[in-house]
Amino acid sequence: MNSTELLAALQTQQDEATTRAGELRDRIEHLTAALTETEARLAELATARKVITELAPAAGEPDPPEQATAYQAIVNAFNQHPDQTFRVRELHELLGMPTDDPAINVTRSRLGRLTRQGFLTQPGRGRYKKRT
Repeated sequence: MNSTELLAALQTQQDEATTRAGELRDRIEHLTAALTETEARLAELATARKVITELAPAAGEPDPPEQATAYQAIVNAFNQHPDQTFRVRELHELLGMPTDDPAINVTRSRLGRLTRQGFLTQPGRGRYKKRT
């Protein structure tokens, strides 16, 4: 093999390597763009998950704190006065809760639930007492 043939073989190999490097650069450019799009989608999904998690509590979680606190205050009132029969408005006055109709209706619902759960009895219409 003479020097001219050797130089020609080296030029062929260099041309092939240059072509291959160009192809790899194109693939890297394409993969980089695909990676950028995928990372943006991941960020969008993470944001959506965070918003949904904040807005909708997962199944099996306890009631929000204000409801748990209201239930606890009601149960505590009946525990402190186990023999007393309460009307909803009297219970609100005892607990320092608002006595407007919407608040009374919410508590009436809570007392109904506590009655169905067996914690309270309803000795008369609109009256509630701790079950003994």
